[in-house]
Amino acid sequence: MSDINTSEIKFIVELDGNRVPEKLMWSAKDGGVEAEEAKAIMLSIWDSKVKETMRIDLWTKDMPVDEMKIFFHQTLVAMSDTFKRATDDEKMADTMKDFCDYFAEKLDLKQ
Repeated sequence: MSDINTSEIKFIVELDGNRVPEKLMWSAKDGGVEAEEAKAIMLSIWDSKVKETMRIDLWTKDMPVDEMKIFFHQTLVAMSDTFKRATDDEKMADTMKDFCDYFAEKLDLKQ
């Protein structure tokens, strides 16, 4: 019999009266994270049955726009790294990185 390991990642979303996120908390005990506050979360889940990505994008109403721009840039860079590791398609990963550089330049983000 094989041992089955599990790991849990938990998100808690506190909403205001209009159901707008006021506070986001996350925990990942295996990663040493316990009830850490966040200002934004982007989660993508692949449904292979219907070949479709389901998404949860949340941000608190006090998330600064300048931080949201940085968050998006860093997320795009991470996606290009993940794409390279997952597909071994270096040419497209480099093209994605070029776009990330363009994105940062147009938003005047300091890298």
